[in-house]
Amino acid sequence: MKRNLVYYKHCKSVLLQSPLFAGLTEELLEDMLSLFRRDTWRRGLHLDPEIFQERFYVLIDGRLEVMRINPDSGRSITLHVLGPGDGIDIVTLLDSQPHEVAPTTLDDVALISVSVMDARQWMEQHPEFNRKFFPYLAGQMRKMEDLASDLALHDTMTRLARLLLRHIAPDHPQSAEGKHHRLQLIHDLHDESLARMVGSVRQVVNRHLQHWRKQGILHKNKFHTEIVELEALQAYAEDVQPPAMNKDSTCRRS
Repeated sequence: MKRNLVYYKHCKSVLLQSPLFAGLTEELLEDMLSLFRRDTWRRGLHLDPEIFQERFYVLIDGRLEVMRINPDSGRSITLHVLGPGDGIDIVTLLDSQPHEVAPTTLDDVALISVSVMDARQWMEQHPEFNRKFFPYLAGQMRKMEDLASDLALHDTMTRLARLLLRHIAPDHPQSAEGKHHRLQLIHDLHDESLARMVGSVRQVVNRHLQHWRKQGILHKNKFHTEIVELEALQAYAEDVQPPAMNKDSTCRRS
């Protein structure tokens, strides 16, 4: 990628804020960017996972949903929702094994990519990047551990509450309304998408969300979900329904 491009400066800005690249020296980051090319994918594109065995992609704009799908039943579960600065299918940098995932673009996305071989060689030459890469990989593994634990140990309402709390935007915790906490990555997803993230179905997730909106725990502003009563949602995430809510509660846990 040429340094004189406007898009180059935008990519550099995004990477500097990414946990995968933040803290690297400007010289090192520019060296890596020189290997990358620009890519774009349209919204709703179902990607062939084999492409990630050939090239390493980093999201610059937009979101990507990574799922596993049962080919017999059609049932699916979301493993990750990735956003700007995230690497896609990063385990392919560690091995050459086929990975049974079904990545789908949630928005029109802009990316940068480099051949997997070049990326691996670059990692060998620059241990500074590995000090970012392995904690990032560990973070992805912890998210998978949380998903597995939630599916095994908690009901759908608890899983959904925990999902929303994990996605509170850290840099901008409150909206213009004051105490409304904004969500990142999942703020405008349809109920069906949220259901895939908690291993449930759209009807059950919709029932819980409607219940929380009636209680004033959640608020929908221009198709964006925001958290109003943080402590109440935290109680649901801990599998303990708030006492003040019990007498009017009509939403059955499932």
